[in-house]
Amino acid sequence: MERDERPPSGGGGSGGSAGFLEPPAALPPPPRNGFCQDELAELDSSTISVPDDRAEQRTCLICGDRATGLHYGIISCEGCKGFFKRSICNKRVYRCSRDKNCVMSRKQRNRCQYCRLLKCLQMGMNRKAIREDGMPGGRNKSIGPVQISEEEIERIMSGQEFEEEANHWSNHGDSDHSSPGNRASESNQPSPGSTLSSSRSVELNGFVAFRDQYMGMSVPPHYQYIPHLFSYSAHSPLLPPQARSLDPQSYSLIHQLVSAEDLEPLGTPMLIEDGYAVTQAELFALLCRLADELLFRQIAWIKKLPFFCELSIKDYTCLLSSTWQELILLSSLTVYSKQIFGELADVTAKYSPSDEELHRFSDEGMEVIERLIYLYHKFHQLKVSNEEYACMKAINFLNQDIRGLTSASQLEQLNKRYWYICQDFTEYKYTHQPNRFPDLMMCLPEIRYIAGKMVNVPLEQLPLLFKVVLHSCKTSVGKE
Repeated sequence: MERDERPPSGGGGSGGSAGFLEPPAALPPPPRNGFCQDELAELDSSTISVPDDRAEQRTCLICGDRATGLHYGIISCEGCKGFFKRSICNKRVYRCSRDKNCVMSRKQRNRCQYCRLLKCLQMGMNRKAIREDGMPGGRNKSIGPVQISEEEIERIMSGQEFEEEANHWSNHGDSDHSSPGNRASESNQPSPGSTLSSSRSVELNGFVAFRDQYMGMSVPPHYQYIPHLFSYSAHSPLLPPQARSLDPQSYSLIHQLVSAEDLEPLGTPMLIEDGYAVTQAELFALLCRLADELLFRQIAWIKKLPFFCELSIKDYTCLLSSTWQELILLSSLTVYSKQIFGELADVTAKYSPSDEELHRFSDEGMEVIERLIYLYHKFHQLKVSNEEYACMKAINFLNQDIRGLTSASQLEQLNKRYWYICQDFTEYKYTHQPNRFPDLMMCLPEIRYIAGKMVNVPLEQLPLLFKVVLHSCKTSVGKE
């Protein structure tokens, strides 16, 4: 959604000069290709191309984008084909933060992975047409669309079917199913950005295979179980946490990530004279300058990443243009939260919105406010460390589902590397908080959702939005 980048009317205030009253900097425009777009999945021989000129007129049955052929039994686009294949091969289990009926369109299909996979199954995409090893080439070219019961769909969406398959191979002791590229072993590991609701543990051999592939490190012999996301609870049958050491390579990679961060206080002036009344335009200008500084820090951060030389400049451009809002939001809620919910909150307290501003505030803005307040309290409760923040930021940034990437598979490997490193670190440092790692990972899809929603909030409503959020959070924390 394209928006006018001019600041809202209101002019500069009178009666003294505030420390931040400078010409407003331009807020970076949202990327044209939308929120978290798909990469173009690779073509393989398990799909059938549409041979005639009518292909341009055919639309994907999942999201309405231009279809490229018959994929896994139904007419679909490359993005939905790749999404379905990754979801089934990696045995991903998602969560819908709404009411499980999110709109599926080319621009919105990535906002809810749960509803996207649900529609793939409801429209008849055939998971049996995917090779078990996840490699190109279908198992049966004649397999068409399938109609499965609601009960079977629910078993897939909840992960129950994947769990039963994993138990089957575990009981039969089939060693072929512990390889990194196999579907059964993929089910034993949590998938970035997904919500895993099953209750089972990960056996040592599967973890060793993944660790060797993505991190090139060994596993201490006493590290017998890795909890599945959301499975390691107080009522879990897993072994109790044991004292263990952090792998040296995990420590080294985390140290490199933290070193790439600029953790110095923000330099944008946020001090203001007592008694000064801040106008809407002045607060908007301050928000723009803060966004500029935070965005500049993200660009500098990319150049210091330990894997900077492993990806192309084109890929970094795609990643940053699609995730910059998420990165700024994550940093504002964690490492810069004292300034944002302290100094900036003091400035917003001196801004009094007019009756018209209050009346015209949108329902979408209200949803963003509610979610931001919830997320702030979640982070405040977790007290995210710099090491965890650095890992979460890298995981969120390395999103292989963004359109236009040239090295999606390499991005996925990097993403998994830091996923496991973050898990390794939290389980080492917070031994008595077994749910800490899944709690941290669950914040990432919420950040993506909020960032996507904020794009649609009119610019003139942002000053009021920030005032409400910062006031509410600062007041509630002060009462604790």
